[in-house]
Amino acid sequence: MTAAATESGGSGTLTLAGLPIGHRDDAPPRLLDALGRAGIIAAEDTRRLRQFAARVGVRLGGESGARIVSYHDANETRRAKELLDDLLAGHDVLVVTDAGMPGVSDPGYRLVSAAAEAGVRVTAVPGPTAVTTALVLSGLPTDRFCFEGFPPRKGLAGRFAELAGERRTMVFFESPHRLGATLAAMAEAFGPDRRAAVCRELTKTYEEVRRGPLSDLAEWAQGEVRGEITVVVAGAAPAAVSRDPADLAAAVADREETGVPRKQAVQEIARELGVPKREVYDAVHR
Repeated sequence: MTAAATESGGSGTLTLAGLPIGHRDDAPPRLLDALGRAGIIAAEDTRRLRQFAARVGVRLGGESGARIVSYHDANETRRAKELLDDLLAGHDVLVVTDAGMPGVSDPGYRLVSAAAEAGVRVTAVPGPTAVTTALVLSGLPTDRFCFEGFPPRKGLAGRFAELAGERRTMVFFESPHRLGATLAAMAEAFGPDRRAAVCRELTKTYEEVRRGPLSDLAEWAQGEVRGEITVVVAGAAPAAVSRDPADLAAAVADREETGVPRKQAVQEIARELGVPKREVYDAVHR
């Protein structure tokens, strides 16, 4: 079934709405309007949603009220099917989580995938996210980064060994009681001197950003740490490459094999090695 065919049949719109990650004043007017107009709201925690609405002075669903249903990890598969039926019946559905954007380490992906497959219109009310907030506060490179979500409960060493050569800045979520063990495993896999930042309670009253080598952060985290945690880790340093023309050309070729355009590869190698771009360019075309 195509999107055009479904929409002509009167399907509703699925809206993913990002709630503030801490400070309630970060809620944009469009979010408040969406909450006030919604007919069906799927919330990760219905009690917390009502508390948030009360704090910002919004009556969920306006005068007629909204039908609020729970939508969390335990019931995501079943609830996604029910919500898709609502959408196909012509009802609009608003999805929210406790904080941040639905679908980012929170329920939402399955419903979006099913809705897109059925041709239902999907849109979003963007809002604050801990991923990019922590990234820009970390003091680490922001030009290229990857989000790794929550590290696995088992097999930390193996997972981090896979990421040891990752050149991009990495962003992780972690729970307070597992933070010490996670940072220790990172220090073992990435090296004790790898730079990192632990961002705690972002935008909240007790916001804290602690920066330093992984070994120092792991030692600090052995004490009591509370709150919502985001960890940002610097990417791996580039492997040493000599200024020999053959080595420069090989480094560019390796970068091209990963899909990087030649011009960009030349610029990156020159910047990383601190050599003139012309020197790298000449080596490639020699």
